[in-house]
Amino acid sequence: MEDSAVSVLKRAVELDEASRYQESLVCYQEGVALLLKVLRATKDEKKKNHYKDKISGYIDRAEYIKKYLEKEKEDGKYHKQIKIEENMKGFCYEKLFQEYLDNTVTEVWVEDPYIRQVHQLYNFLRFCEMLVKGPCKVKRIHLVTSHEEGSKKNQQMKILEEIEQSLKGFGVALDVLFSPSIHDREIRFNNGWVIKIGRGLDYFKKPEVSTIFYFIFGKEWFTGCLFS
Repeated sequence: MEDSAVSVLKRAVELDEASRYQESLVCYQEGVALLLKVLRATKDEKKKNHYKDKISGYIDRAEYIKKYLEKEKEDGKYHKQIKIEENMKGFCYEKLFQEYLDNTVTEVWVEDPYIRQVHQLYNFLRFCEMLVKGPCKVKRIHLVTSHEEGSKKNQQMKILEEIEQSLKGFGVALDVLFSPSIHDREIRFNNGWVIKIGRGLDYFKKPEVSTIFYFIFGKEWFTGCLFS
């Protein structure tokens, strides 16, 4: 476990030096948690004091970064952009959103005009599943989208109702609002983070039946877009 702690903390320092503060904060927190486990299992007093000094230093640095990021958010200065090239793999919802989801998140707003077709609705379901399984304590999700056209409207409504009932079983309320004039795509968390994705939640390529196993193993192919 000590090797794992050293590896994670080394990565934290590298990210810190590269000014990738949000990612470095996550690594500092994970590394400190691992190092605390090592400390508890250590009997040698000299080693214990060494670990305590290291942990104290990393905690101080993590707190400084946390306060810095909070101030940047308040001032509207913090901005990060990720370009997802077409046919890239590995950018699942967990990977993109994890660093913004802490235990202070209780409410989420999703504005996306294209939560309409079956695969788009299942993308939204997977996003909700990520929120329920994550470290945050989400109690309410707001969705603003547009109606599907023609006979498929009933299917859209049915799936959204099923998602609503499923979330209710986890103590999460889903509010759905339909707007014919919605165009922008945006996700907001009540801890202050605002996420904009060029294609909204629909940045996965529409799967064929023969490739449905990609959903299970996180090997989806992506349509190019910007995440910021």
